[in-house]
Amino acid sequence: MNIVFEILLGFVKNVLTKPAFFIGFLVLIGYLLDGKKWYDALAGFIKATVGYMILMVGSGGLVSTFRPILTGLKDKFNISATVIDPYFGQNAVTEGMEHIGRSFSQVMILLLIAFIINIILVRAKNITKMRAVFTTGHVQMQQAATAFWLIVFCFPKLGQTPILIIMAILLGLYWAVGSNLTVEDTQHLTDGAGFCIAHQQMFGIKLACFLSDKLFGRKKDESKDIDDIELPGFLSIFNENMVATAILMTLFFGVIQGVLGKDYLVAQEALKMEDNFFFYILQSSFSFAVNLAILQLGVRTFVGELTNSFDGIQNKLLPGALPGIDCAAVFGFGAANAVTIGFLFGALGQFIAIAALFLLKSPTLIIAGFVPLFFDNAVIGVYANNRGGYKAAMLIPLLSGLIQVFGSAFIATYTGLAQYGGYLGMFDWASIWPAFTVIMNNISYIGVAIVAIVLIAIPQIQYRKNKAGYFMITEDYEEYKKTIEKK
Repeated sequence: MNIVFEILLGFVKNVLTKPAFFIGFLVLIGYLLDGKKWYDALAGFIKATVGYMILMVGSGGLVSTFRPILTGLKDKFNISATVIDPYFGQNAVTEGMEHIGRSFSQVMILLLIAFIINIILVRAKNITKMRAVFTTGHVQMQQAATAFWLIVFCFPKLGQTPILIIMAILLGLYWAVGSNLTVEDTQHLTDGAGFCIAHQQMFGIKLACFLSDKLFGRKKDESKDIDDIELPGFLSIFNENMVATAILMTLFFGVIQGVLGKDYLVAQEALKMEDNFFFYILQSSFSFAVNLAILQLGVRTFVGELTNSFDGIQNKLLPGALPGIDCAAVFGFGAANAVTIGFLFGALGQFIAIAALFLLKSPTLIIAGFVPLFFDNAVIGVYANNRGGYKAAMLIPLLSGLIQVFGSAFIATYTGLAQYGGYLGMFDWASIWPAFTVIMNNISYIGVAIVAIVLIAIPQIQYRKNKAGYFMITEDYEEYKKTIEKK
């Protein structure tokens, strides 16, 4: 029994929580199940793993370059505030658990149980109507940390095992239901690329597409795609994505770096005193465009392998299922400039909300973290633009930025996590999870049942709205498109 446990624990530590190897593992299994030669399956494993690692290099470059710039504002002006960022949030939970005498050592088992629940729900898709497997392990770790704190807050006297059971059920449902919510919109965006999103803004993506359709739907408004807009005169340089990204990021982060000042950045060893400050700003801002290009290369490298290989998993193990992957995968699809526009307007929304908290003398002030600032709002911008054009790509991320700050300030204060300096802060965890927490905290186990029932009901409602095409969209997208065109 101990050997089985060690094997499972090794799988969680070395595969499930490391998305590059997990994606590669899925590709390997998929090709073998599909009858490919072992060397073709091995080549697919390597290509998918390396592609995902390239994506992670791009993502990591974005984060490592700009997180210190934003958190520097906190240090420079000695602001005692909560940083909304998955890594700050995970550290805050770890510190908080130690402070209240709780152990977080069983998180790996929680991940495994929740993942198994996700697979069971998808395997029983004819009953559950859930079609997506959550494969983004590092995100699962961050979410498990935050969920741990929220549920301990709601049930402080509950033992470790019952808490793990509640968490595993709710997280397994959230992963299956949330990623399932993004299936139709992601297939529409990518023209049937064969994946959906498993990240921190799955409900946010659905809301963005719904609002974009209602407010700016192409049939109503003929709202133009960002890439369809031809700017006149000198503004035409913004028609090229790489140029537009570099210029806009220089303006955005140049202002922040100017506020921080060269002396502060030298003290933080970001540059040397003899370095030219202007060219430092150019280099750090242009690196945004560089890392975005690297990220898009990674997407192109692994998505094709994952899509092709998943046919074997669909046919043999999980019929009609799609892999849920990192939200950054959509940066390789849709309008390229939607990424930058979504980020900038999301940042505007966050800064407006932070100013409002300051003016209203909120007990918890928020510092913008780069991960929600970029990966939430840029992704939402891509989906919004695809559904409603450039107007949606500006308005919806701005609303997202407001929700991220106000929702995070509320839940961090409500649960006491603010005192430890961080909160996850991404869209779903600043909107639906605060609502879940309030329900569970106020009506106890009945609240847990209500949250579970709501999650279970969502895919049932989706199915009833589109019975004919609901499973066809994952099993045969080309046939699905023909069916839609006939209608």
